[in-house]
Amino acid sequence: MKLFKSAELRRAYKELNIINNFESKFQNMSDNELQGMTEIFKRRLEKGEELADIRPEAFALTREVTSRLLNKRPFDVQMLGGLILDYGSVAEMRTGEGKTIASIAPVYLNALAGKGVIVSTVNEYLTERDAEETSIVHNFLGLSVGVNKRDISTSMKRDAYHSDITYSVHSEIGFDYLKDNMVNTIELKVQRKFNFALIDEVDSILIDEARTPLIVTGGNSTSSAIYEASDNFVKSLSKKDYEIDGESKSIQLTEEGMNKAAKFFGVKNIFEMQNSDIVHRIQNSLRANYVMARDADYIVVDDKVKIVDAFTGRVMEGRSFSDGLHQAIQAKEHVKIEPETKTLATITYQNLFRMFSKLSGMTGTGKTEEDEFMDIYNMRVIEIPTNLPIARIDHGNVVYPSLQSKYKAIISDLKDRYQKGQPVLVGTEEVSESEKISNLLKKENIPHTVLNAKQNEQEAEIIAKAGIEKAITIATNMAGRGTDIKPTPKSIEAGGLYVLGTNISEARRIDNQLKGRSGRQGDIGESRFYLSLEDKLISRFSNQPKLVKAFKDHGDNAIKSRAVVRAMRTAQIKIEGFNFDARKNVLQYDDVIRQQRDLIYAQRDIIIGQEDLKDVISRMILSVVKDLVNDNDFTAVRNKDNSLNIEKLVDISNKVWFSVNGPKITFEMINGKTNEEIVDVIAKELISAYELIRQNTSTNTSEETMHSMERETVLKTFDENWQLHIDKMTKLKTSSSMASYAQKNPYQVYVEQGAIHFNELLKRISHNAIKLITLNHYGRDPEIVAEEIRLIEESREKFNQERNEEIQKAIQEFEVKTRNVPADDDSPEEQKNENPQINTEEKLEKTVANDEEKSNETELENFAVKEDDSKLNESKSPEKVATTKKAATTKKAATAKKTATTKKAATTKKASTAKKTATTKKASTAKKTSTTKKTSTTKKASTAKKTETTKKT
Repeated sequence: MKLFKSAELRRAYKELNIINNFESKFQNMSDNELQGMTEIFKRRLEKGEELADIRPEAFALTREVTSRLLNKRPFDVQMLGGLILDYGSVAEMRTGEGKTIASIAPVYLNALAGKGVIVSTVNEYLTERDAEETSIVHNFLGLSVGVNKRDISTSMKRDAYHSDITYSVHSEIGFDYLKDNMVNTIELKVQRKFNFALIDEVDSILIDEARTPLIVTGGNSTSSAIYEASDNFVKSLSKKDYEIDGESKSIQLTEEGMNKAAKFFGVKNIFEMQNSDIVHRIQNSLRANYVMARDADYIVVDDKVKIVDAFTGRVMEGRSFSDGLHQAIQAKEHVKIEPETKTLATITYQNLFRMFSKLSGMTGTGKTEEDEFMDIYNMRVIEIPTNLPIARIDHGNVVYPSLQSKYKAIISDLKDRYQKGQPVLVGTEEVSESEKISNLLKKENIPHTVLNAKQNEQEAEIIAKAGIEKAITIATNMAGRGTDIKPTPKSIEAGGLYVLGTNISEARRIDNQLKGRSGRQGDIGESRFYLSLEDKLISRFSNQPKLVKAFKDHGDNAIKSRAVVRAMRTAQIKIEGFNFDARKNVLQYDDVIRQQRDLIYAQRDIIIGQEDLKDVISRMILSVVKDLVNDNDFTAVRNKDNSLNIEKLVDISNKVWFSVNGPKITFEMINGKTNEEIVDVIAKELISAYELIRQNTSTNTSEETMHSMERETVLKTFDENWQLHIDKMTKLKTSSSMASYAQKNPYQVYVEQGAIHFNELLKRISHNAIKLITLNHYGRDPEIVAEEIRLIEESREKFNQERNEEIQKAIQEFEVKTRNVPADDDSPEEQKNENPQINTEEKLEKTVANDEEKSNETELENFAVKEDDSKLNESKSPEKVATTKKAATTKKAATAKKTATTKKAATTKKASTAKKTATTKKASTAKKTSTTKKTSTTKKASTAKKTETTKKT
């Protein structure tokens, strides 16, 4: 295999020679000496050497350890691949060339720096498999290896991320990052600063999945009836009411459709800004019904809609289509509509992985996407030579006039291969297509196995058997499955693995990945793709009607026209461009959010990282005062000519900021002063008021509680407003697309409006936080708080005393009634009334207890009603404050003890009375039963004797 040697590859070859020269040195070392090299390397790095300085020796070391422990000496090409990875590029290594082994050396080298290395994989099966194999080497050399999975505890995740090397599914890295920026304390974070990431199947993660951002959602927001209404409307449309762009898979209403929508939803103009939500729902329903295909874009399992990864054929567990599209599909399929949740946090894969200081990746096919890797990630794609020459025969594509003729040719080919004993891997594009071919093979009585999103759990088992003689495996989007198919000796004799593609993919590299399943490590094999003029790719990107008409009399014979083959290739390249533009568009919009997100998360880290937020809150105070005085948006303190109304400013300042400890700002203090002087006066007074609130809160509770209150207030304000902002930006993205009707650039509108929304967000955060902090009623004068608590305790003591008297009176009345009951045990009246009397007493005590509880709640409500402007104190009751007052606590304890003693006496008396009654009744019942039994026995004996005498006669 001859390759053009780039500058990086030439550099790698030079370093490979140095690595090979070190090989004998490490071969002569004992195991203990090899293990000691890790500490030697770390000391050299501490003394100032760079990773590049020790790279050749580190690579040679891992090569020797891999040979000893795994019985696999890394080939030169694998060492080349490892070097390219360490350079921060993409190493394109063909299927079966051993990418996992190639990754060991660069991962080990970068882990020596002690900053952490993350190896990202496409699924948890590969995560565990690769971690298990490579950890043998890394653990031997003294490095720790952690595995991060979806369903593990927070502490286990933290341990995994703080290992020297972390293996994780790519999506989990993103979700953990978002969740880390939603915690309330620094200790709850699981990740550390991103250092070096090595991505397996890098094109699958950074290219294919980059179109869908990662989203953390929560909170119900929309009724299912809205989706059903939109679905019913869309299903009532005719084809003239909407237009579908086959190339971009976009859909929109025609003018007739818009008029129908306005009439259906009872609005004048469907595209007015206030109707943007309706447009959004209709758009989702249109996509769900006329663009999204069942068993292609998604499947329905157990009445649940699950997304199918278009490039791997796997179900994307835990993922859903965003912005209400998932709910629109659920309405279409008539399954339970899950509540649409608002976005709490979101990030794209592009922006997630661009945060790493160093990034590299490996794949079987990535060269066709090199421009995108360079443009977005600044990574070159370097082709690594194969260890052995490729012996696979790649036959040219075969094109047929219709789908029917194509499937007929496919089944004929499969029958021949089966009779020959050659294993076949059939690659299909959609789940429905794999099932169709399966049904055709069943009619021919040809044994086969199906692997698609519906059989995802059996993947490893199915693939393990795909290389045996006569095996036919039908797989949906087999590309990137991460498991090698190993032909048996008999299969090799029959021609090796035969790859049969039923369509060309939207990207050439996906087709190359499918071909690469055959012919690994110099094995023989074959590949061929069957196409038709009715394939979806042709219908979207070529003049299909013209081609179909040209070959309508061709029958079932294959088309051998070069023009048709060129049309297929042109369509494929065209759609690659569309997909690149779509990913770039997603990134472009997310870049706007990224800048805002970085600022919010940085501020959030400062808050959770500090014990005392006094300085942060003081800066917030200065900011909000400046806004109030200088910003014309605050119309409540302005006259009609926008001049500052001093009286209103004083009134509002005192109501909003100084209500806890009384008014602080007077008209005379700021009248006649400039805006800057007014800001200084109010800010100084507000900071003084804030410091007093802090001091009082600390006295009334504790210093630790005071700090906790401040942190919770600021963080809650941050998070709630940030989530509202994300929701606004999501809707802005949808509505800005309508700007094109007004001859405006939608992206420019999004940027401009987004900046306005973000400035509003920053103001809201500061104003809301300061309002809540200054309304903290724990910040009042401790004597006032203590007096309120004293009054509450007195009221409670009085209430308890009155209730105790009522209980004693009720018990006495009950005893009188009990003594007046007739003592005749056989009395039916007594039996009738016995349970009601006891139940009455039980009900009485329950009523008293409930009244007491309600009274306590009423007292607490009377105290809390003074705090209704502050959400800080919802989880804190005045009793907590009372615990700091020794006198109040002692009094409360004495009262409780007295109440308990009274209740105990009453309970004892009641138990004694009940016991006496029960004993009397029991004795009477026993006596009566005994008499009855005796009579019955005598009667029975007499009858038996008489019968016996009669028998004898």
